[in-house]
This record gives sequence, structure tokens and C-alpha cells, in this order.
Amino acid sequence: MTVPEPGTTAVPPPGCPAHAAGGPSHAADRSGVPPTAAHGGTLPGGLPVGVPLTPLYGSAVADDPHGLYARLRAQYGPVAPIELEPGVESWLVLGYPELLELTRNEALFSKDSRRWRVPAEGRLAADSRLQPMTSWRPTLLNLDGAEHQRLRAAVADTLARVDHRQLRETTEAAADALIDSWGPDGTADLVAQYARRLPLLVFTQLLGLPDEAGAHLIRLISHIADSGPESVRANQEFQTLLVDLVRQRRSTPGADLTSWLLAHPAALTDEEAVHHLVVLMIAGNETTICWTGNTLRLLLTDRRFRATLTGGRLTVADALEEVLWRDPPTQNFPGRWATSDTVLGGQFIARGDMLVLGLAAANADPAAQGPGAHGHTSLGHASIGGNRAHLAWGAGKHVCPAQHPARIIVETAVETLLHRLPDLQLAVPPHELAWRPSPWSRALISLPVLYSAFTPPRPPVPERPAAWTPPQIPQTPQPSGTPGTPGTVSGTSPAAEDPGPSSSTPSDATSTGRTPGSEEPARRSWWNSLAGWWSGR
Repeated sequence: MTVPEPGTTAVPPPGCPAHAAGGPSHAADRSGVPPTAAHGGTLPGGLPVGVPLTPLYGSAVADDPHGLYARLRAQYGPVAPIELEPGVESWLVLGYPELLELTRNEALFSKDSRRWRVPAEGRLAADSRLQPMTSWRPTLLNLDGAEHQRLRAAVADTLARVDHRQLRETTEAAADALIDSWGPDGTADLVAQYARRLPLLVFTQLLGLPDEAGAHLIRLISHIADSGPESVRANQEFQTLLVDLVRQRRSTPGADLTSWLLAHPAALTDEEAVHHLVVLMIAGNETTICWTGNTLRLLLTDRRFRATLTGGRLTVADALEEVLWRDPPTQNFPGRWATSDTVLGGQFIARGDMLVLGLAAANADPAAQGPGAHGHTSLGHASIGGNRAHLAWGAGKHVCPAQHPARIIVETAVETLLHRLPDLQLAVPPHELAWRPSPWSRALISLPVLYSAFTPPRPPVPERPAAWTPPQIPQTPQPSGTPGTPGTVSGTSPAAEDPGPSSSTPSDATSTGRTPGSEEPARRSWWNSLAGWWSGR
């Protein structure tokens, strides 16, 4: 445990009445009531009296989060007092070593939000925007110990059943359909028309949700993740939709994540299944949206990086990793709750205090960057090449179990777009790009682009008439046909069966091998109709 440095906030004297259970609230102290002499000039959670708490909401966290984290680090060190909303205090863990300690010490820092002192003291309003992100649920996010391991195994094993090659093909088909739906004027918004729509086209199929639920789902998830005025209502509607899905899949299982989760040996109840689908949809969908948008922004605004990428020295995978260091899709995450009085990063933490994981801030910690590094501005190619020691996925026993499927979706989305529209250009000056005012997600509001070259997708394999039979060449035996095409017989001509790659086939760097039958006309038609519905056509 970190020992307080001289001059920093220290553990209060034994018997301090302000730190005892039922002591005065933070809100009362901030109202102007002076602390007692025994209090030593700190609030009940160790927060300094008379110092306005820095808000982790609004324009400050949206416009310049890295500047905000740097100022907090300079003023308070690796653990800083913040305000999540008026009257609701917390600690933001900015230090890389401190965040590792926070996530690995489950006995001292619990995931159980029922330990939080603020709602226990009646200071969290029923309609607080923090409710959806901090309320306790019976999920792997809110439990410790053996129960957490049981639920985590169910989620991890369910995600492991996803076929990665099929996931890549599904994502590429959805990406092609979205690009095909854009108008002929050479303009697009890569957030509204691509990054925000693509993951949901994939997730609706993975979870077994009806296709028509997509537009409504994305609105609900955005409200929840932004902790905005509609977050409470959106959270209720979202869970109602998933309750219906679980009931359907319990009676009629399918080849989807929902059915696999219900069939897992962990024997999840319907309530547990619904709550874990909420976790998968919000964490998986929102993270994938932000990661895709932030990667495309990096390629369009960082000339040095994009020139290196197109020059062949770096790959899209390198760009994805750069973003996880610079602007991770989840910049802050709630949270951990102290199980007893302790000290972290030189700050006194009282039992019941909430600590927020400052993932982006910890990535920029000079302690994580090595000699000569100075925070966010030093996160360049030389410093992170091949380095996945970032904390974008969290750490400890609660590290994100969905990072591999998410990586496949985002990597495929970026590669497909670069292949189809190789001359993408930002349509506005970089400084005009605006970010959503979310304390949790690092997400662009829009990413307008211009393009001229339009590479068509691979054409589907043409349907053959029912009466068609392949030419017979007896002296050249061939194996039987592949599923989804008319069966071949001995003597089929290779040239007749394989017309060769089309001129639009991308290079190996941006393409993935296809399984037989993956280009059937019915599948292309389904994606095109779904993308058309999504675009309002």
C-alpha cells in the first residue's frame, strides 16, 4: 500500500468523528460548515475542505480530457478528488501503478456498488444520471470472489463459441452494405453512417435479436452510456427488450450468444442472463463504436501516422493499438468501493468511498511511458510499437472478456473502409471535431469525410439455372462441389468453376479468406435490404 508523502493528505487521527459511520456528509461540509479541530481539514472521505471538486462531467471532460487529467495529476498526484455530479464526490485514480493496485486488491477495493456511502447516506437522487452506470446488478461487473468467477466463466465461454472467421465475414458484409447505401455525392459521416451502425448490425445477429430492433437499441445505449437526461428511462426500456429476448430463447434456442449463455453449465437465471446481455450490448457495442471512430479519426488527422500506415511500415492493427493508448473507447470506468479505511496514492480513502478507474489517464502516466515520456503527447509510434501494456481493457480479474471479438469487428471495419474508399479525407478542420460529453466513453459526435474513388464490393457468385450442368472432361477428375453450389462431377473444368478473383479483391493486408458459399446472393440481398432500412430507404 502506498505510504503518504510528507505534506500530502494523511490518515486522520484515531477516533475522528467525521470519519465514523454516520458522520456528517460531504454535502454538508461543502455547504460552508467549518470542519472540527479534530478533523484536520478534510471531508469524511479524506477530501480537502474549501477546495472546489473538479467535475468529471460536462465540457471539461469532453473538450480536453488529457489536459484535465494532467492538471489533476499535478495538483493531487496519482489519486485525485472529483465530482461525478453536483453533490456526489469520488476519487479518480490517475496513476498506472495505483490503478493496477486498485484492480488487483479485491479484498480492499470491491466491485460491489452496494458499499457506496453516497446512496447509503441518501445523497444519490432516484433519477440521478449515475444510476444506470453505478446501480448494483447480479453480473460479473458487480461481484467479487467465487460468484464473479462463475458468471465470468459463463460470459467468457459463450464468447469463445463465436467463430472468428465467420465474425470477420459478417462484419465485412455489413460494412460493404453500409458503404453501398451511401449517396453518390462523395460525402459521409463516419460516426453516424458507419461506426455507430456497423456494430449493431453485427450484434443483432450475434445475440439473436430481431433486425428491426436495431435503431431503437442504438438510441437507448447512447443515452445510457452518456449518463444524460434520458439515461434512466433508456435503461428501463433496454432491459424490457432483453427480458423478452431471454424468454424467447429459453423456449426456442438458436445458434446465438443468448441461447449459448442460457445453456451454459453455470445455469444462469433469466434475471442473470438479462443483466449480462445488458453488459454485452452496452460494453461491447459502445466500445466498438468508439474504438472504430477514434481509429478512423487518427488515420484522418495524424498525417505522420497515416503516411506510415499507407507506406506499409505499420498496419491497421498498429493503429488500433495506438488508439487504445491515446484515446481508449472507455476513458473512465466506475468503479471500486473501499471495504475499509485505507491509503492509495498518498490519499486517505474512507470505507464506502467510490474510486473511478481513470483508464486514459493511467495510460498517459509517465510511470507507464518510460524514461523521457511526458504524458499523452509522448504516445507515439516508437513508444508503443507492439506494446499492449495499456489499461484500455482494465486489469486484474475483471479485465474485459470481449476484447478479442471487439478487435475483429473494429479491425475489419477499418480495413474494409480503407479498401473501398482509399482516398478518404476529413471534410472539416480537425479542431472542429466535437466529442460527446460523456464521463465514461471517449466518442466523437461526428466524423464528416469526403471521397472520390469508390471501389465496388466483390460481386456475388451468379445464380445458375436449375437445369445447368457443368461441362464434362473425363480425363481431369475433380472433387465434389462445395456446399451452396450445384454438385460437380468427375471431369469438371477448373476454369469453368473458378473464374478467378475480381479486380476489386483487396490485398492480403486488408482481406480475409472466405468460406465456400459466403458470397451467396441471398446473403448479400439481406444485408443490402437491412442497410437500406437503417438508412431510411
